[in-house]
Parts: sequence; structure tokens; C-alpha cells
Amino acid sequence: MDINIGIKKEDRIQIADGLSRLLADTYTLYLTTHNFHWNVTGPMFNTLHLMFETQYNELALAVDLIAERIRALGCPAPGTYGQFSRLTSLKEPEGVPSANDMIRQLVAGQEAVVRTARSLLPLVGQVDDEPTADLLTQRMQVHEKNAWMLRSLLE
Repeated sequence: MDINIGIKKEDRIQIADGLSRLLADTYTLYLTTHNFHWNVTGPMFNTLHLMFETQYNELALAVDLIAERIRALGCPAPGTYGQFSRLTSLKEPEGVPSANDMIRQLVAGQEAVVRTARSLLPLVGQVDDEPTADLLTQRMQVHEKNAWMLRSLLE
């Protein structure tokens, strides 16, 4: 059945492609954060273990919201490690970094997700795609706050 939501098919496909990159970045950050939750050690163990758990739980909910928006636009959502690895801008960690390096890598990941989300705003604004703009704004707020909180641990 055709989709008639006031956004041309070509624009919906282009937005879904951008959201697929956001989904891949978000899922990769989720996996990294969960990995660090399991493997963090040191004097900040309890603080970081709990913070990482809060963040990966929020990311797990976010991937569903992003994937559902892609589907609402009429496109398939990526959902495999192979697809995510091709689409993400994040690098996987090597080995088990120190707690401070985990924090640095997560700051970089949070900021990368913000950049990916922000890169979509001009297109969604041009075609008046308010639901996607709202999703992007919410995601940027979460990731900017998480990056700030993580950076604060390094000062």
C-alpha cells in the first residue's frame, strides 16, 4: 500500500538512510557501553558500572524508536552486525581499555551520535518532517548530556 504522509518517497528514503546511520551509531554505542559496563575496573568501578548501565538501557530503548521511525517512513530498518558495521561512524574498542580510556571512548561515541543526528536536520526541515526532527532533537539532548557527564569524570 502506498504511503501518503506528505513527504515524497525519495525524501522518505533519504531520511531513512540517515536514520539507518543513526541507528547503527546508536547500536554500536549501546554495545560498547554494555561491554564497558561488564569490564570496567578500578577506583571508579561502582560509579561507572552504574552509569554505564543507565546509559546502555537508555540506548536499548532508543534503537527501537529509531528503527520504528525508519519503518514508519516505509523503509526496512537495518538489524544485523554486518549492516551496522558498514553504516556506523564509530570504531569498536580494542581489548579492554582502562576506565579513563573507556570514558574517553564513550565521550567520542556520544558526540559522534550527536553529529550523525544533527546532519539529518537540514533535510527533515526542508520536507517538514516534524516527527523525525523531534526524534533527532531528543536524541541529541540525551547524547550531549551523557557526553558532558562523562567528560566531567575526567576533570
